[in-house]
Amino acid sequence: MLEHKASLQQLRVPELANPKECGLGGEANGDVESRNKRAVKSLYDAFNSKDVDVVHLLLAPYLEWWFHGPPTHQHLNRLLTGAPPYDSSFKFAPLSIVAFGSMVVAEGYDEGRSVSWVHAWTVTDGIITQVREYYNTSVTVTRLYSPEITSPSGSCQNVWESKLSDNKSVPGLLLAL
Repeated sequence: MLEHKASLQQLRVPELANPKECGLGGEANGDVESRNKRAVKSLYDAFNSKDVDVVHLLLAPYLEWWFHGPPTHQHLNRLLTGAPPYDSSFKFAPLSIVAFGSMVVAEGYDEGRSVSWVHAWTVTDGIITQVREYYNTSVTVTRLYSPEITSPSGSCQNVWESKLSDNKSVPGLLLAL
């Protein structure tokens, strides 16, 4: 545990490891969501600066990855695995990042390729364990049930919708929390 904490301090990456390892337990939900957002933002920063050490600290060794889109748009998979044909000109620059508990949703757009993308990351104890990746797809996140949130239907409420695929004819998907 101390090795992991020391590595984080050497890299000057704030609060990205397991919160218990960093001595940061017992936060309110908003604090956990803020830390989860920071972890995902730090991951994109590490991608774009090619900081492999930070990427390894943030991602679980066996990341669960789901993909929806054309096979030619598997940029994240190629970035993480080095599989050909890797196109280093594709940059993941999220235009928005929002958190809902352990799920962090990031949305971006590559103007040169006219491609919109959405990543839904799952963060567990400060470590990213899952990503769902969507290209040219309209994504809606809904909360199926929460005692503190009620909707007219009584059973679900949309909490986020992708913006960048507006006015396009693209498939739509619903992610349930």
